[in-house]
Amino acid sequence: MTESHTVIKKRGKKKVRKGQPIGPWVTARKTVQYSSLLFFIVLFIFSQRDGWPGILVNIPMRLDPLLMLAQLLASRTFLAGSTLALIILLLSLVFGRAWCGWICPLGTTLDLFPLRSRGQRTKQKPPAEAWRTVKYTLLFIILMAALFGNLTLLFFDPLTIWFRTLTVSIWPAADQVMLSVESFLYKAPLLAGPASSLDTWLRPILLSTSPAYYRDTLLYAGFFLGLIGLNLFAPRFWCRYLCPLGGLLGLLGKISLFKRQVNEQCTGCVLCSEVCPTGTIDPARGYRSDPGECTLCMDCVEICPRGLDAFKPSLSIAGSNNYDPGRREALLALGTAAASVALFRSDLLTRRESPFLLRPPGARENNADVVAYTKCTRCGECMRVCPTHAIQPALFEAGVEGIGSPVLIMRLGFCDYSCTACSQICPVQAIPPLVLDQKRLAVIGRATLDQNRCIPWSDHRPCVVCYEMCPVPKKAVQVVDTVVSSSDGGTVTLQMPHVVRDLCIGCGICEYQCPVSGDAAIRVFIPQVLN
Repeated sequence: MTESHTVIKKRGKKKVRKGQPIGPWVTARKTVQYSSLLFFIVLFIFSQRDGWPGILVNIPMRLDPLLMLAQLLASRTFLAGSTLALIILLLSLVFGRAWCGWICPLGTTLDLFPLRSRGQRTKQKPPAEAWRTVKYTLLFIILMAALFGNLTLLFFDPLTIWFRTLTVSIWPAADQVMLSVESFLYKAPLLAGPASSLDTWLRPILLSTSPAYYRDTLLYAGFFLGLIGLNLFAPRFWCRYLCPLGGLLGLLGKISLFKRQVNEQCTGCVLCSEVCPTGTIDPARGYRSDPGECTLCMDCVEICPRGLDAFKPSLSIAGSNNYDPGRREALLALGTAAASVALFRSDLLTRRESPFLLRPPGARENNADVVAYTKCTRCGECMRVCPTHAIQPALFEAGVEGIGSPVLIMRLGFCDYSCTACSQICPVQAIPPLVLDQKRLAVIGRATLDQNRCIPWSDHRPCVVCYEMCPVPKKAVQVVDTVVSSSDGGTVTLQMPHVVRDLCIGCGICEYQCPVSGDAAIRVFIPQVLN
């Protein structure tokens, strides 16, 4: 039998037909998969400011064992929220990599875009089994680097990939599609009213009140599409060969309680090996599978025409494979992590901080930037919740080591004086949880005025936008009446702005609202530059 078949039960008998496996276990798995995906999307949607509480919407990140373990190693701090990740680890000791097959939103997304038909899967050989070592090596490098206080490679954590892509690429693109549709509908008088009503209803719920713009949105989208594109080479290529979280759960899966077992009466019909999405069922080994690679998708159970596949309790430890990690891989990871961290920190960009390396309120401890190194997991939650979209993923402001960590770009937005959303949603407290009174005293930076670009100072024309916008009660931007020469040769009294540095907290609204084209005439710099 060379074609894939499906086993379904009918009146106590088993019947075979062509197609995908259909049965109670597969139905249950898909129900949990899609329900979990919907749950994660709903949490993402309601993670906007004035949405659901941060402790609720950041649950997915606190469920991530790799993220929480790496953060623990880097910061030497155990957070109460990490308890959820411990639950996932304990469940993995019982059910192995069930997280990957039943819950992971990135894994479910990859299942939705297989890119290859079943016939192509059986005809084209997947990459060599040795490729499976990559995910274990990447896992060890992430954990070793975390010991050295570096979390840069959490860029490859599957949950951060999924949520970061939604935040920086997919949702802003959806917003632009919505704007385009509305612009088209507004041209028709009969449709303008319904379009306006639809926008009024959708904006507070699904989309932000103003269009979101992020840096390098194409880069993040391209990376995500690349992971989906790898399905052309093998189903769930990312999960099989690259996912570091899959590697962590796979190590636990080797000693898990429930494992796949094959009855000795198996006749070798190859159906189970053909349908396995991770390709771990090996005909050469009596159709046994590696529990460290099995995601408990149950396809093999449902497709077996004689019901010889089953998941049963077993206290045995899985045998070794040539791709399993060993001492050599651990030493390689340790050396790679140490060398990488040393190279990152010897980079020219880290010798002197960028004057515009502005972090969210409270993120600098004792005037030192620790966000990029020992705490931030690059999950993008703070970027999603920021109502003005001022929080952006860092490029090279903090060197290579700080890529993806949050920075404030005041020309794109500003830190709302009445908002504490980012500090409430951060799952690892890289942005400390501040109450509003504390947040209003947290110094992000200091504003400075360039008189050569300021309209009143350089052009002798009236402008007090920065003064009017300053939210600090005593006004960090103040004005002084000054008599200056006018363009017609006479004199005119103008209000000249200047900054009272000791009152400025660096919220950036003055920079954001400055009407000067290009760089603002008033800009916020990190505290070290001006103190």
